[in-house]
Amino acid sequence: MIIFNNVHKAFGDRQVLSGFSLEVPEGETMVIIGYSGTGKSVAIKHIVGLLVPDEGKVTVDGQHVAALARRELYALRAQIGYVFQFSALFDSLSVFENVAMGVRKQGHLTPAELDARVHEALELVDLPDAADQLPVELSGGMRKRVGIARAIALRPKYLLYDEPTTGLDPVTSAVIDELMLRMQKQLGVTGIVITHDMRSAYTVGTRIAMLYEGRVQQVGTVDEIRHSTDPIVRQFIEGRATAMPAGPFA
Repeated sequence: MIIFNNVHKAFGDRQVLSGFSLEVPEGETMVIIGYSGTGKSVAIKHIVGLLVPDEGKVTVDGQHVAALARRELYALRAQIGYVFQFSALFDSLSVFENVAMGVRKQGHLTPAELDARVHEALELVDLPDAADQLPVELSGGMRKRVGIARAIALRPKYLLYDEPTTGLDPVTSAVIDELMLRMQKQLGVTGIVITHDMRSAYTVGTRIAMLYEGRVQQVGTVDEIRHSTDPIVRQFIEGRATAMPAGPFA
């Protein structure tokens, strides 16, 4: 289980999280929605120790992330796959090498086992023949799928998706949604998905939480959010123009 408990985070004078609290039980896919600049990506970076709260704490399976020693933090990160917003692939490396990178760093597999692990991950994202290609040869949707393959090659317990459908056409976005559902069903991973895309949120989420002004405005099942009477939630999910917090943080 992942627990955010009264997390506060500021960058200079810009207060991003202001008492953010949320629980993500095992087996769930939690979708976090909210306006640009409200701190969604900032929040999930605390899970892997990329950021440390100014106040409050984040725990993963009972471990206080900010208090972990370096070796313990690396062990925790080995259980968490992170799918970056723009895939974050290395253009000079083949698809195989991009997917193999995290697993190779762990140093637990023989070359034959590593080869099998990478091809298994590519098979799961429907790219069985892409291993020798370079990222520049791939479409945007294929790059996203390679990013997912790299994350699942670690065989993680948790998968964090940062805006997985950003910049994709509706058909390709639906393919990515189907892959996220597949990861949950076939691999049993617990997921957190950051998105602005309500169609995607309704498709992949077990529950949805809206982040607003640094804290959770509402959290509930897909149906509860879809039929929310909270005016702030309704404005967002209906895409109606409204005053919103501005800032550089997603």
